[in-house]
Amino acid sequence: MKRMDGLSLVNISFLGNGPYNLTVQSGECVGMTGKSGVGKSQLLRAVTDLIVHGGECFLNGRSCNDIPPPEWRTMVAMVPAESFWWFDTVAPHFAVKRLGQDFVDLLELCGFSEDVLRWQISRLSTGERQRLALVRTLITKPKVLLLDEPTASLDKNMERKVEQLLTDIFSMQHTACIWVSHDMEQLARVAGKVVRVEQHGVTEEGT
Repeated sequence: MKRMDGLSLVNISFLGNGPYNLTVQSGECVGMTGKSGVGKSQLLRAVTDLIVHGGECFLNGRSCNDIPPPEWRTMVAMVPAESFWWFDTVAPHFAVKRLGQDFVDLLELCGFSEDVLRWQISRLSTGERQRLALVRTLITKPKVLLLDEPTASLDKNMERKVEQLLTDIFSMQHTACIWVSHDMEQLARVAGKVVRVEQHGVTEEGT
């Protein structure tokens, strides 16, 4: 296969859906939409090798089959619509001792101070969990971001701030992104092109 900088999905299939073929270049954001239940979230899970699937994914020309799954999921990172938390407080979910100013800056850009590290998970709103899950992923600087409705629980002001943060990251860090949303106005702001997921493939919606 010819090398391409970015992410390539080749004949991805799962649970009777597919095949899906899509390329996302480094620094590009592709918006993804489609009917509820059509399989958008499952497609992202297939790309991160979290569910059984057919086909193959390539990152900068390297097959996911040649990369250990934990390493692949660090480079191709998914932020799900509903994030997962394992400890009672925020701090243990981050490798705090290894984090520096970049972490503090990300927190501030997402509307938090360092005090959030002491908060109980139980006190977090859905939107706060969503923003912290985004910080938790961004601090690892993945090469590809798979975002599943990343601003669905945010107010309009914070939504725009997060959109700006992410578009800056795409540009400065050359991060490839698939951004799932039902909000076509949002996708028009953040994505260079938009594709629609159907049961047996994707079609381009426009730019």
